[in-house]
Amino acid sequence: MRRFFLLTASAGRIVSARIFSALAVPVLIIGANIFPRCLPAAAGQGTAPQLQSRPSAPAPGGDRQIILDVQVTDKSGAPVRGLENRDFTLLDGKQPQNILSFQAVDGGSTSDQPVEVVLVVDSVNTPFRALSFEREQVRTFLLQNGGRLAWPTSLVLFSEAETKIQNTATRDGNALAALFDQFEAGLRSGNLTNGGHWGAAESVELSLKALVGIAKHEKEPPGRKLMIWLSRGWPVAGQGGLRTSRDAQQLFDWITTVSTELREARITLYSIDVLALRNAGGIRNSYYETFLKPATSASQAVPGDMGLQVVAVQSGGRVFNSSSDVTTAIESCVADAGSFYVLSFEAPRATQVDEYHPIEVRADKGRVTVRTRYGYYSRP
Repeated sequence: MRRFFLLTASAGRIVSARIFSALAVPVLIIGANIFPRCLPAAAGQGTAPQLQSRPSAPAPGGDRQIILDVQVTDKSGAPVRGLENRDFTLLDGKQPQNILSFQAVDGGSTSDQPVEVVLVVDSVNTPFRALSFEREQVRTFLLQNGGRLAWPTSLVLFSEAETKIQNTATRDGNALAALFDQFEAGLRSGNLTNGGHWGAAESVELSLKALVGIAKHEKEPPGRKLMIWLSRGWPVAGQGGLRTSRDAQQLFDWITTVSTELREARITLYSIDVLALRNAGGIRNSYYETFLKPATSASQAVPGDMGLQVVAVQSGGRVFNSSSDVTTAIESCVADAGSFYVLSFEAPRATQVDEYHPIEVRADKGRVTVRTRYGYYSRP
């Protein structure tokens, strides 16, 4: 039985009076809770998937073991298979590390290394006129091959009113399509559609809360998750907008929280822009690359560091923003599940809170490309 639970956009403790407005545009915003509460929803009928609440996953322990999901491809983009532990070199802060465990995952999920695809349908940051196209592309993906999906897949339906997270992944694309058809994004309120400062700040707030909430939920199931976020991204500003050192610290706290939650849940994030063809060749498509170097302190943090595309690439994922063929882009993301390597190592002890450690993984196999997360933030 497939079920959803809801993450509500309730306002809890005040994180900052300005932080979300600084991320988007300079405007006051009141309070935000980065850990949304889970509330029950009404159950469905018959054999159809139902809605049900589910408690958040328990907090991780203090283990310093870092797990990395590593993609290795040749110059044509095809996966490089058959590598062994001895073929890899792992650097933490440019210092070689002992690889504690190694596993090659090839051709399917194994009992100890399951893989799940998580499709996030974002109606907050997608113009209403483009939602029907987005929905059509998702349905096409789910129904191809007679609805037989290659990997267990779940849906996340992100709207202004709520975030619905499917409780159980399935390979039954027909059932997912039927469930998807029940979901109506609905018109957004004036807060998000007025095109002004408040709308942008609201979108950023809702999006980051949803991202963290989804990541916390995905900690519970074991294995790797490929989270494919269908959206042009939330409207973060590039530089500036942080008026005080407190604003900068609040932003850096967000950066470290998002990075850590994704890492601990073993999420690789992918960004697919459903408006890519319209924006093809524009500066918007490559502007995120300005912010790919991770912030190592609050003084270095800028709003652009929290863009969807930036977070995706830093997690080891990819950005698709040059074609309107969303279905093919989803398939390209999912292909990463077919062959990858799982490495682990023990993180060196940190000397300060949220100390950033850059990671580099090399493969001694000729001219290959190695893709994994950029690094991690550790604590003493």
